[in-house]
Amino acid sequence: MSENIFKIKDKPPVEAQIKEIINEKYQVLDFIRQYIRENIGNTNEEWKYYGVKNGWVLKTLLKKRNLFFIVIYDGYFRISFVFGDKAVDSVMKSNVSDNNKKSLSDAKKYAEGRGISFDIFDNKHLNDIKKLIEIKVGQYR
Repeated sequence: MSENIFKIKDKPPVEAQIKEIINEKYQVLDFIRQYIRENIGNTNEEWKYYGVKNGWVLKTLLKKRNLFFIVIYDGYFRISFVFGDKAVDSVMKSNVSDNNKKSLSDAKKYAEGRGISFDIFDNKHLNDIKKLIEIKVGQYR
């Protein structure tokens, strides 16, 4: 299993490093950001250090609510969502792929909800990611 590239506490990631590390996958990250700007509006990105084991994680927030988390690895990135019970029900009723619905329903339930993550090597998960963003935003409006 790969490790987060950004592990040093006193060196938060900068955009140029991200572009260099994930190469052409940066286009997918940029697409997600553009999709949010055009369809959701203003969100905030915040780098948060989660300790030596987990390193730096990019949180994307709508107002003060977490939409998703991004971790940078060597050559790719991971985007992760956490859904409460009502949002899980919305995902199950949506057109998200059956495989991803199963992954979410099989995920361990924590106090904050169930999680689902996508390792981004290409754009094959973009339709589901867009739908999951819409569901997350819907629960905050």
